[in-house]
Amino acid sequence: MEQIASFTVNHLSLEPGVYVSRVDQDPQTKAIVTTFDIRLTCPNREPVMSTAACHTLEHLGATYLRNDPVWSKQVIYFGPMGCRTGFYLVLFGSFAAADVIEPITRTFEFVRDFSGGQADIPGARVDECGNYLDHNLAMAQWHAKRFLDETLYCIDAAHMTYPA
Repeated sequence: MEQIASFTVNHLSLEPGVYVSRVDQDPQTKAIVTTFDIRLTCPNREPVMSTAACHTLEHLGATYLRNDPVWSKQVIYFGPMGCRTGFYLVLFGSFAAADVIEPITRTFEFVRDFSGGQADIPGARVDECGNYLDHNLAMAQWHAKRFLDETLYCIDAAHMTYPA
């Protein structure tokens, strides 16, 4: 089998940032689709996010992006990486990492500033979620604040381009 592109990225030198993972054309619709790697932690060098924090970030982030007045029509998917070091954002259209820093920043600010409690997390009720008890708002907000302060508010080209 051919190795998929994301496994060719050197995860030993990958740092938190926003990276274009791939740009593809859907063979059926011919639509251009961009997949972003939103990396919150250094793979294999820092602890990964807990499943509960990751789950809460997913619910809040996906809800925010799918309701964004500018970006909602482009959003196909926002969800966690299996390794729990970050998230994938898939958008209709061809974009560079710099194009999405502003909506990603607003998304993480929304998570950081979310004023509801655990019971107010969108889509986290027993009738809405397959694992509704597995949420941790406090840790999701901690990860969001850290990503904003240490990465998004000071992002540079090196953290928007995969390492060689």
